[in-house]
Amino acid sequence: MPIHVPITFPRLTEAEMLEVDYAVMKHAFACHRELGRLCDELNYQADLAARLMEVGFDSVVREMPVRVTFCGFEKVYQLDLVVLNRVIYELKTASSITQAHIAQLLNYLLLVGSNRGKIINFRPNSVGSEFVNAPLLPEDRFRYQVRRESWSAPSRLTELVLDLLSDVGAGLEVSLYLQAITWHLGGEEKVDRLLPLQRGNTKLAAQRFHLINDSEAFAMTAFPLSSMRRQQKHLQTLLYLSPLKSIHWINTTVHHLHLLTLTR
Repeated sequence: MPIHVPITFPRLTEAEMLEVDYAVMKHAFACHRELGRLCDELNYQADLAARLMEVGFDSVVREMPVRVTFCGFEKVYQLDLVVLNRVIYELKTASSITQAHIAQLLNYLLLVGSNRGKIINFRPNSVGSEFVNAPLLPEDRFRYQVRRESWSAPSRLTELVLDLLSDVGAGLEVSLYLQAITWHLGGEEKVDRLLPLQRGNTKLAAQRFHLINDSEAFAMTAFPLSSMRRQQKHLQTLLYLSPLKSIHWINTTVHHLHLLTLTR
């Protein structure tokens, strides 16, 4: 199994989640009152975990590792706080909870097969929080459709993409797929390259690309299907500004894997 989780997370009902969360949040507010709002994240993590254990929570795990492997590639995620082997809490010290924070916790939920978690933010004057739900069942992430449109990428890239999605499923964060593919193509030093951009006779700055060879690059995104045509226009423009001959575009969502080669 390419996703290695120390425990098996149950699927929680809303009532079960709220029962745990009521007790946890009471101590999160106490933590905020006594530590203030300016500590680093790890201090809130340590204090909240200690408070929960002091009142009798029989399982409170800090930084639980979740390991993703793919044919030699490995990436380890750490879940900030796992309470009662059931609920993941992601702790933040930010001005506000952002979509990036929500996407991060959603990625964790999909990785471990859990359906409910929560973000707690200790930086504001009053504790901020937001529930994050992942209604998909783990098997749903393997029911995606593959569509190839003028796809002419080297077979090595095609095999990597299809094998990777087959192993870990769709719907996870783009950076995981990108890092795994980059590792198999020789690593960042070989794949990540700065190329000059030029508009007509006007030389612009250098742009980072992920190269397969000197004339071909690949791009990995997770745009919804409804915006793909609009995004294709921007990617095509970037190709025209670059010295590349083609960009092989890999767009993945929970339900679709879209492979499209853009050429001059």
